[in-house]
Amino acid sequence: MQKITQTLKALSDQNRLRIVYALMEHNELCACQFTELLGIAGATVSRHLGVLHNANLVQFRKEGRWIFSSLSEDLEYVKPLLDWVNEHAGYCPEIQQDKKHLRDILSNAPEDICRKQRG
Repeated sequence: MQKITQTLKALSDQNRLRIVYALMEHNELCACQFTELLGIAGATVSRHLGVLHNANLVQFRKEGRWIFSSLSEDLEYVKPLLDWVNEHAGYCPEIQQDKKHLRDILSNAPEDICRKQRG
Protein backbone atom coordinates (compact mmCIF):
# COMPACT_ATOMS: atom_id res chain seq x y z
CA MET A 1 0.00 0.00 0.00
CA GLN A 2 2.87 2.37 0.79
CA LYS A 3 4.29 2.00 -2.72
CA ILE A 4 0.95 3.03 -4.24
CA THR A 5 0.61 6.00 -1.90
CA GLN A 6 4.19 7.15 -2.59
CA THR A 7 3.61 6.92 -6.36
CA LEU A 8 0.37 8.87 -6.23
CA LYS A 9 1.94 11.56 -4.04
CA ALA A 10 4.87 11.84 -6.43
CA LEU A 11 2.53 12.35 -9.37
CA SER A 12 0.23 14.76 -7.54
CA ASP A 13 2.46 17.79 -8.19
CA GLN A 14 2.08 19.65 -11.49
CA ASN A 15 5.83 20.07 -12.06
CA ARG A 16 6.55 16.40 -11.32
CA LEU A 17 3.76 15.38 -13.66
CA ARG A 18 5.27 17.61 -16.35
CA ILE A 19 8.66 15.94 -15.78
CA VAL A 20 7.16 12.46 -16.11
CA TYR A 21 5.26 13.44 -19.24
CA ALA A 22 8.45 14.91 -20.78
CA LEU A 23 10.26 11.64 -20.03
CA MET A 24 7.46 9.66 -21.65
CA GLU A 25 7.99 11.76 -24.79
CA HIS A 26 11.81 11.79 -24.64
CA ASN A 27 13.66 8.86 -23.14
CA GLU A 28 16.28 10.85 -21.27
CA LEU A 29 16.74 14.49 -20.26
CA CYS A 30 19.35 16.46 -18.35
CA ALA A 31 18.45 18.38 -15.18
CA CYS A 32 19.30 21.67 -16.91
CA GLN A 33 16.73 20.85 -19.60
CA PHE A 34 14.07 20.40 -16.91
CA THR A 35 15.11 23.70 -15.33
CA GLU A 36 14.65 25.42 -18.67
CA LEU A 37 11.36 23.66 -19.38
CA LEU A 38 9.74 24.33 -16.02
CA GLY A 39 11.20 27.80 -15.50
CA ILE A 40 12.10 27.08 -11.88
CA ALA A 41 15.35 26.98 -9.92
CA GLY A 42 17.73 24.08 -10.41
CA ALA A 43 17.50 23.18 -6.71
CA THR A 44 13.71 22.89 -7.02
CA VAL A 45 14.08 20.66 -10.09
CA SER A 46 16.51 18.47 -8.12
CA ARG A 47 14.01 18.20 -5.27
CA HIS A 48 11.24 17.16 -7.69
CA LEU A 49 13.52 14.60 -9.34
CA GLY A 50 14.43 13.25 -5.89
CA VAL A 51 10.75 12.74 -5.03
CA LEU A 52 10.21 10.91 -8.33
CA HIS A 53 13.35 8.83 -7.72
CA ASN A 54 12.24 7.91 -4.18
CA ALA A 55 8.93 6.73 -5.66
CA ASN A 56 10.94 4.56 -8.10
CA LEU A 57 9.52 6.43 -11.10
CA VAL A 58 12.81 7.97 -12.27
CA GLN A 59 16.36 6.70 -12.49
CA PHE A 60 19.60 8.63 -12.98
CA ARG A 61 22.66 8.16 -15.14
CA LYS A 62 25.81 10.23 -14.73
CA GLU A 63 27.99 11.05 -17.70
CA GLY A 64 30.91 13.27 -16.79
CA ARG A 65 29.41 16.26 -15.03
CA TRP A 66 25.97 15.69 -16.52
CA ILE A 67 23.19 13.84 -14.74
CA PHE A 68 20.51 12.43 -17.00
CA SER A 69 17.09 11.26 -15.87
CA SER A 70 14.86 8.66 -17.44
CA LEU A 71 11.81 6.72 -16.42
CA SER A 72 12.67 3.68 -14.32
CA GLU A 73 12.76 0.34 -16.08
CA ASP A 74 10.50 -1.37 -13.54
CA LEU A 75 7.21 0.48 -14.02
CA GLU A 76 4.84 -2.42 -14.67
CA TYR A 77 3.02 -1.74 -11.40
CA VAL A 78 2.20 1.81 -12.52
CA LYS A 79 1.85 1.31 -16.29
CA PRO A 80 -1.96 1.69 -16.35
CA LEU A 81 -1.65 4.98 -14.46
CA LEU A 82 1.08 6.27 -16.79
CA ASP A 83 -1.01 5.23 -19.80
CA TRP A 84 -3.90 7.25 -18.36
CA VAL A 85 -1.61 10.25 -17.78
CA ASN A 86 -0.28 9.98 -21.32
CA GLU A 87 -3.80 9.83 -22.75
CA HIS A 88 -5.28 12.71 -20.74
CA ALA A 89 -2.37 15.08 -20.13
CA GLY A 90 -1.74 15.39 -23.86
CA TYR A 91 -4.86 17.53 -24.10
CA CYS A 92 -3.73 20.01 -21.42
CA PRO A 93 -2.64 23.41 -22.81
CA GLU A 94 0.39 23.38 -20.47
CA ILE A 95 1.57 20.05 -21.85
CA GLN A 96 1.06 21.24 -25.43
CA GLN A 97 3.18 24.30 -24.59
CA ASP A 98 5.79 22.06 -22.93
CA LYS A 99 6.06 19.95 -26.10
CA LYS A 100 6.82 23.03 -28.19
CA HIS A 101 9.21 24.47 -25.61
CA LEU A 102 11.00 21.13 -25.24
CA ARG A 103 11.62 20.96 -28.99
CA ASP A 104 13.38 24.34 -28.73
CA ILE A 105 15.31 23.23 -25.65
CA LEU A 106 16.47 20.00 -27.31
CA SER A 107 17.78 21.93 -30.30
CA ASN A 108 20.51 23.27 -27.95
CA ALA A 109 23.33 21.32 -26.35
CA PRO A 110 23.03 20.86 -22.56
CA GLU A 111 26.33 22.77 -22.18
CA ASP A 112 24.81 25.82 -23.86
CA ILE A 113 21.68 25.63 -21.71
CA CYS A 114 23.74 25.44 -18.50
CA ARG A 115 25.96 28.30 -19.62
CA LYS A 116 22.87 30.42 -20.33
CA GLN A 117 21.34 29.55 -16.93
CA ARG A 118 24.53 30.57 -15.12
CA GLY A 119 24.41 33.98 -16.81
